[in-house]
Amino acid sequence: MAGGRRGPGRPQLSRTAPPPPMHATNVLGNSAQTTMTTTIRHRNGPGAMATSTPLTTLITITPIQHPVIPVLPVEGSLTFEVTVVLYLLTVLFLQYVNIYKTVWWLPMSPSQTAMNLYLIDPYLVMFIIIVLTRRLVWSFIMEVYKDAKVFSVLYYLVKSIKFILSTGVLGLAVWSLCKLFLSNSPLNLFFLAYPLVSYFLLYGLTFDLNKSVFAVIVNKLWPRGEAATNHTSPLDKSISASPPCSPSPHSTYETTQHKCTHVPVDVRKEADVLKYDFNARMKNVLFNSMVCAYYVGFVPICFLQPSMYLDLWWACLMIAFVWINSFIMFSSHFLPAYYCDALHRCSLHLGKWQKVDHGYSNTPQHLWSDATVWPQGVLVRYNKGLYKAMGQQNVALPSDGSYARFYFMFHQPLRVLNGLLCLQIAVILFQLYLLFMHSHWNHVISLSLLLFCNYYVLFKLLRDRIILGKAYHVKEEEVE
Repeated sequence: MAGGRRGPGRPQLSRTAPPPPMHATNVLGNSAQTTMTTTIRHRNGPGAMATSTPLTTLITITPIQHPVIPVLPVEGSLTFEVTVVLYLLTVLFLQYVNIYKTVWWLPMSPSQTAMNLYLIDPYLVMFIIIVLTRRLVWSFIMEVYKDAKVFSVLYYLVKSIKFILSTGVLGLAVWSLCKLFLSNSPLNLFFLAYPLVSYFLLYGLTFDLNKSVFAVIVNKLWPRGEAATNHTSPLDKSISASPPCSPSPHSTYETTQHKCTHVPVDVRKEADVLKYDFNARMKNVLFNSMVCAYYVGFVPICFLQPSMYLDLWWACLMIAFVWINSFIMFSSHFLPAYYCDALHRCSLHLGKWQKVDHGYSNTPQHLWSDATVWPQGVLVRYNKGLYKAMGQQNVALPSDGSYARFYFMFHQPLRVLNGLLCLQIAVILFQLYLLFMHSHWNHVISLSLLLFCNYYVLFKLLRDRIILGKAYHVKEEEVE
């Protein structure tokens, strides 16, 4: 009734201001505590205000527990190089079989042998073998008897053998190049020098490609004064921290070890070092696999006489097999299990941020700080953007895409190993299919020997995958 007394109706929405924003105190472990101020913004709220409410009373940071992985056998530098050289020499022989094969079984065949050996340039074969064995010779010179402290007869004998070997290999390479220069066109010689040009473009004028550029980057990220006073570089514990049978630093750069710390600055620096180290390793893997495929598969085709017939499809298929198999072999050697585990542990401490646009207007939002370990699900403001924490712990820069890629690659500990294993299985299945479909004698021999080599690599990958899978599975069950 108009003018009458109103009864109790729906409760009115409160127009009072929301509680003031809070400042957070984040405790980062037992040995180091970092206190910082983080402003929490509310929709329709007033400006930034401060209280002393700790962030840990609102959201809990789950501690990260790393599993203890078993020590897996890792091939040494010399053993790996011997295996690679044997594989490459086998494939080189198969490529020459496919190029210079004959039909000697026919009654009117002009050749009585399975290959036209007189058409093969021996100086070219010598130069290719020298290029393929360069890493083995260099590993022998650098690794054998390098730590001898007693200058005995054996010490000088080994030094003399190394000197004779290095000068002999260099002399044979120069001699074979001179012979090739006299009997071939300059274009063919340019094909021989093309990987050398790409080498200088990638590594510069240095022979120690494993430490040159990477050492400069590490010194920039970890200054000596800072490392000596405040922090310990993850590269300080190199060979002693790795498994006893791990590859030498010459073959796999400086062996890095994860430093399990809760200091955000240290975590980001360690991630930067591991990023550069992983990129350097992958550059080495790609370059070496390219050189193997180039000299084993492509160079013999370049020096083929114009009058000869070539099965181009099968020759290109051999090049692809050599490149993929070499890539898998070098990747499994340069990215061993303990190294991938170090990358995985660092990625868990680093975390990941996902940019969001809308849908979180009523959720508390914090101002990002580089001295805070942010738990999963927290919303932060960074450079006028809103980001959500996706990792168990998050200290990465929200807008840095390299940190996001690092987390994507390694937060699953078996992602790299699974990728190599799937690639190897796909190659083997395709080779088995080709073996059933082809009946030419050279195709059967080539595929049989390639499969024999691939089975050895598959065995090592499966062994590591099964053992590591069980180790990480046991850890997941303990967490649950």
